[in-house]
Amino acid sequence: MAEIGDRHPLRKLLGEKIAHHFGREVGIRDEEIWAYLTNLLTEFCDARSLYALKNAQGRSLDDVGEMLLESDPVFGEAASFDRERQVRKHIGDFTLFYSGMFPESINRFRLRRQRLESLIDFVHAGKESYFIVSQFDQMEYRKVAPLFGRLSTQFESCVFGLNLVRKELTEMQYALVRPEDIVM
Repeated sequence: MAEIGDRHPLRKLLGEKIAHHFGREVGIRDEEIWAYLTNLLTEFCDARSLYALKNAQGRSLDDVGEMLLESDPVFGEAASFDRERQVRKHIGDFTLFYSGMFPESINRFRLRRQRLESLIDFVHAGKESYFIVSQFDQMEYRKVAPLFGRLSTQFESCVFGLNLVRKELTEMQYALVRPEDIVM
């Protein structure tokens, strides 16, 4: 997957919008959260990143209920606690992204038949997953664990902030369309 570099205009635009809305309207003045969310949005511009989580059989997981089963190291599919952390981080990212940027799509997920996701509260799953990731606070995870704790406690505020970013991006998109370009 091609990564969107630090100097890419899209990353810069998203970073500016996040800093503006989170700093002024949401009240989160945490540059580490801003950078994390900027990276999340740019990374998930590529659907392959959004659906990168695979089960043991190699099938991409797009159902949060299945992801939760995949994350369980005792009764589920996770072969190790590192796998649990990896899956839980993805659940937090996935639920935050959809709740913040595409909240209307959550109901579409739930309407599909035979989905475990229909029983899952996206916000609860995201908050809980980031909390679990924050508990991995040893060795190589020590420095980033507090960030995930803050993402967990401020999950709803992050969803709200991403809603504001989405609204502005939508307004910008429609501002670029001139009335004379619309074909009836």
